[in-house]
Amino acid sequence: MPIKESTYVPPFFLTNGHTQTLYPTFFRKIKPSFDYRVRLATPDRDFIDVDWKKNKSTKCVILSHGLEGDSKKWYISAMTKHFSDHMFDVCAWNFRGCSGETNKTLRTYHSGKTEDLDLVIQNVINDYNEIYLVGFSMGGNVSLKYVGERGENIHHKIKKCAVFSVPVDLYGSCVELNKKSNLVYMKMFISELKEKLEAKQKLFPNEISLENYSNIKSFIDFDNMYTAPLNGFENSADYCKQASSKQFITTVKIPTLLVNAINDPFLSESCYPINECRHHDFVTLEMPKEGGHISFAQNGGIYYSEQRALEFFLKQA
Repeated sequence: MPIKESTYVPPFFLTNGHTQTLYPTFFRKIKPSFDYRVRLATPDRDFIDVDWKKNKSTKCVILSHGLEGDSKKWYISAMTKHFSDHMFDVCAWNFRGCSGETNKTLRTYHSGKTEDLDLVIQNVINDYNEIYLVGFSMGGNVSLKYVGERGENIHHKIKKCAVFSVPVDLYGSCVELNKKSNLVYMKMFISELKEKLEAKQKLFPNEISLENYSNIKSFIDFDNMYTAPLNGFENSADYCKQASSKQFITTVKIPTLLVNAINDPFLSESCYPINECRHHDFVTLEMPKEGGHISFAQNGGIYYSEQRALEFFLKQA
């Protein structure tokens, strides 16, 4: 599939990647409208909370949120409403520890942990004729990695995947976010991660120490100190190498849409996998000049990401 030229145009008053990224966080108010929540038990005696919007459909969309997000985030609520309005069932799962309750095991969620997405899929696969995956940022990396890992062995009911604002090269994204121009985002993420870590430290006081936490200034620092050792990686570099979805793009065997805005402040040049997608039979890469990170705001109520995902899923292969 060729690299697709994008038709996305932002509202005139959103003039750069930062304003486009921040605008919906402050001004787009869509209340979550799920029908109920289900708690799934994991093989390692932990849990995953899954929120459902049902239409008695034979088609289900599984939504994966971004780093430090959850099913209440505006982009999940908006995508849920859009697909529900078009008579899909929607399953929005929360990564471990992101549903409002600290998870029970020492291991955390992370950008390459596809086992939990697989657990969610296995719990819904028998109830639907068609399954579709949508992921945002970190959730996009997990979704894309999942599809690529399984290659030709992916379950036949999983029909398509659409991911947005994906740091397919995690190390490159970490370096980009460490720039001064992105300091506000980094401080926010580190603060949120510390809050989660403090709660987990109370459960595992002998395994987790917060003694040197004040020295953490970046994701690389955090991953070296916590993400890597808690999840079986050697260090941040090893974690980024193994967890990045870019290396799995070539083995994707279902129609997949990857939309990364050129002005996304979270993404490095290495997060635009042009060479991997240029002659790919299944992956379509779309790189709008505008859009920011997980935004793609547009006039008329429906954002471009929602419009584009539905359009891609309904299009005949």
